[in-house]
Amino acid sequence: MTKGDNVARFDRYLLSQLLVLFGFFSLVLVAVFWINRAVQLFDRLIGDGQTALVFLEFTVLGLPRLVTTVLPIATFAATIYVTNRLNNESELTVMASTGSSPWRLARPVFLFGLISAVMMTVLSHDLVPRASAQLSEREVEISQNITARILTEGTFLSPVRGVTFYTREIGEDGVLRDVFVADRRDPSTRMIYTAAEAYLVRNDTGTSLIMVDGLAQRLLPDGLRLSTAKFQDFSFDISGLMRSDATVAERISNMSTWRLLQDRDALLAEGTSAGALAEETHSRFARATFCVVTALIGFATLLVGGYSRFGVWREIVIAFLLLLALDGTRSTLTDPVLDDASKWWILYAPSVVGAVIVTGMLWSASHPGWVRRRLRGVA
Repeated sequence: MTKGDNVARFDRYLLSQLLVLFGFFSLVLVAVFWINRAVQLFDRLIGDGQTALVFLEFTVLGLPRLVTTVLPIATFAATIYVTNRLNNESELTVMASTGSSPWRLARPVFLFGLISAVMMTVLSHDLVPRASAQLSEREVEISQNITARILTEGTFLSPVRGVTFYTREIGEDGVLRDVFVADRRDPSTRMIYTAAEAYLVRNDTGTSLIMVDGLAQRLLPDGLRLSTAKFQDFSFDISGLMRSDATVAERISNMSTWRLLQDRDALLAEGTSAGALAEETHSRFARATFCVVTALIGFATLLVGGYSRFGVWREIVIAFLLLLALDGTRSTLTDPVLDDASKWWILYAPSVVGAVIVTGMLWSASHPGWVRRRLRGVA
């Protein structure tokens, strides 16, 4: 077996190890982040009277954006873990002794970073916008669903502040039985309505609750006077109990990149700023390129540190701090692009700076004698 065959086999071995650990860390991180968000989402949806199927649907639609958050972290963690294990087992030392340079050893890591970048590209340019658009539509539908918001049998609900609603039973024909409505939105007057039956009526102007055979009680806090009136039928407008965001304007974050590029002139004519359009488009490409840098930073930092019987915790901390510094600068670069669309190129600055750092580390690992000579010369 030739030297080239051995190197190719090592490339496949290293790439397979990286992909396996990448899948493991991705699952763990997604589970951790998902549990944190699912608790809040569950309380909000179930508290509004939604079913478990709606909760599951919202969870699935939120997964693509969640994956884009954990993807660079999983890429970095997989690279650190695999490189550290290869160092401890002296596999990198053996490959270096066969004549493989640090640049050559970094090739499978670079391919791994490209695979992660392709995943990020598919998510950022297509899946995340599509899921976000669907999620926005479902939120509007749920906000318009009165049955889910205020019609729950045997439960006192407060759709909005100052209003309490209760119904003992909802018939199969839609009739509400034993209805109680307390309206405290006006501080000077408190109203309580009770009715044997009630019906929901929708029209062009809104939605009304028609109560039949009931009693209206009005309390005036100033004089502590209570007045009552029986009624045969009474209309209570509940349009105010609906959320005001019945319609949601389509946002550029919910559009695919192809549409952003194709309909750029139309979006600008509709009022979308050029800076917002440039930031949204180029940030998606910048996220993909950053995945490649994330993988190479972890590998190059541990490769420069070499083998140590005391471990490589110092190199791991350095790699993490480098990644944290580069990733932290990305959030500060959006404002200049929003103000001036011609500055779109600065969104790629973290990836470019990271690539320069990786190049310097790999060059240093390829010329260890030059570094020692320079240090002796300075001394």
